[in-house]
Amino acid sequence: MKTVGGGRKLRYCGVERNRFWMEMTTPSYNLVRLAKLTPMTA
Repeated sequence: MKTVGGGRKLRYCGVERNRFWMEMTTPSYNLVRLAKLTPMTA
Protein backbone atom coordinates (compact mmCIF):
# COMPACT_ATOMS: atom_id res chain seq x y z
CA MET A 1 0.00 0.00 0.00
CA LYS A 2 2.95 2.30 0.42
CA THR A 3 3.64 2.45 -3.29
CA VAL A 4 0.02 2.43 -4.49
CA GLY A 5 -1.48 4.73 -1.88
CA GLY A 6 1.50 7.05 -1.66
CA GLY A 7 2.21 6.20 1.98
CA ARG A 8 5.99 6.38 1.84
CA LYS A 9 6.07 10.04 2.81
CA LEU A 10 3.75 11.89 5.13
CA ARG A 11 1.36 14.11 3.25
CA TYR A 12 0.37 16.48 6.02
CA CYS A 13 1.82 18.09 9.11
CA GLY A 14 0.34 16.58 12.24
CA VAL A 15 -0.46 13.10 13.44
CA GLU A 16 -4.24 13.41 13.28
CA ARG A 17 -4.44 14.43 9.63
CA ASN A 18 -2.01 11.70 8.56
CA ARG A 19 -3.90 9.12 10.60
CA PHE A 20 -7.18 10.18 8.97
CA TRP A 21 -5.60 9.96 5.51
CA MET A 22 -4.35 6.46 6.27
CA GLU A 23 -7.75 5.39 7.60
CA MET A 24 -9.37 6.52 4.34
CA THR A 25 -6.68 5.04 2.07
CA THR A 26 -6.66 1.56 3.60
CA PRO A 27 -10.33 0.67 2.97
CA SER A 28 -10.27 2.10 -0.53
CA TYR A 29 -7.20 0.05 -1.41
CA ASN A 30 -8.89 -3.04 0.03
CA LEU A 31 -11.90 -2.41 -2.21
CA VAL A 32 -9.62 -2.25 -5.24
CA ARG A 33 -7.99 -5.52 -4.22
CA LEU A 34 -11.37 -7.13 -3.61
CA ALA A 35 -12.59 -6.13 -7.06
CA LYS A 36 -9.56 -7.80 -8.63
CA LEU A 37 -10.11 -11.02 -6.66
CA THR A 38 -13.76 -11.55 -7.52
CA PRO A 39 -14.41 -13.40 -10.80
CA MET A 40 -16.22 -11.53 -13.52
CA THR A 41 -19.55 -13.09 -14.48
CA ALA A 42 -21.19 -12.31 -17.76
